[in-house]
Formats: sequence, structure tokens, C-alpha cells
Amino acid sequence: MTPPINLRKATAADTEFLADVYAGTRMEELAVTDWSDSQKAEFCRMQFTAQDKHYRQHYPTAEFQVIESSGTPIGRLYVDRWKREIRIMDIALLPGHRGKGIGTGLLLDLQHEAAAAGKTLSIHVERMNPALNLYERLGFRRIEDKGIYFLMEWSHATPVM
Repeated sequence: MTPPINLRKATAADTEFLADVYAGTRMEELAVTDWSDSQKAEFCRMQFTAQDKHYRQHYPTAEFQVIESSGTPIGRLYVDRWKREIRIMDIALLPGHRGKGIGTGLLLDLQHEAAAAGKTLSIHVERMNPALNLYERLGFRRIEDKGIYFLMEWSHATPVM
């Protein structure tokens, strides 16, 4: 059973937590380097800062949200809503909260929202991201190969699972 999930607006006070969530998405990839823990942390911090700046510059109308379970922050969900499309910019959970249906539930909620609004739902997914299988199971299809990423889209004409 999935625990109760809440979304709230991310604030400046959440910056360290959001950076930790980002670092949690890079753990496996950095585990194979010979970098020290401090080098890995510095790399993740620089990458998080660059990503955050990019998102805020290129998605000025986006919602930046913290995912909470029973009042405890466990992840982030960044979404921008456009006239014909809802773009999931980022969805990430801390490692201990993955594989419990939380991400699936949030994606299904977004699919219902997109269907009700007659919009498509899209996301960029890295080729090696294990969540790629989840998106495909939920009916997302690859519509563009961007090298390291696939642009995936779910159509409001596709039934929600």
C-alpha cells in the first residue's frame, strides 16, 4: 500500500534537500569513479546548481514541488503546464522511497490531469534510467531521440491504466 503523498511548493529553505535528491539520482553512476566522497558531493552540487538555473530560466511558469510522505520530504516533482502539453521536467525520489508505487501514482495523477484537459504529457528520460521501463508500461512512447535522452510522450487519447 502506497503511503499518503502530498505535494507542496518548494521554497528556498528546500534547496539543500533538493540538492540531496539530485545527488541521490547520481549515486550509481558516480560509484564507479575513483573520486572521493567530497569530490562526488562537489560535482553533484555544481550539477544541481546548473540544472536548477537552467530549469528556472527555460521554464519560467513551472511548478517546483517537494513530494512528501506523512509530512517528510522524499522527492521532487517539477512540472510545466502549457496550452497543449504538460511537461514533466523532473520527478525524483530519494533512494529509499523508490519502487513503492509513489512515482507511479504521481504519473497516473498527471495522466488523469492531461486526459481531462485534452493535453499530452511529456518527459525527457535518460537512456540508462531504470524508470524508462515504468514510463513505457504507463503508455509513454519515444517520440524523439536526443542522444543521451529520449523525449517521451503520453497522449490523452491513450487510456490511463
